[in-house]
Amino acid sequence: MAKLTFKTDNCKGCGLCVDACPKHVLQLAEDKINKKGHHPVEAVKEDECIACAFCATMCPDCIIKIER
Repeated sequence: MAKLTFKTDNCKGCGLCVDACPKHVLQLAEDKINKKGHHPVEAVKEDECIACAFCATMCPDCIIKIER
């Protein structure tokens, strides 16, 4: 199982990582706002992550770290 780590304070909530995830593991947080005023990404089904790293590759701000 993969472990996802996010630098949520640097997330601008663009959603590119959410769209790139083939397993629909990620979503933008509806109840949180980071210091930049955006809804950051969060893992809702981390146990289903296959560590493909599509999300990290798509992130323009490099806020996603994936560990196996």
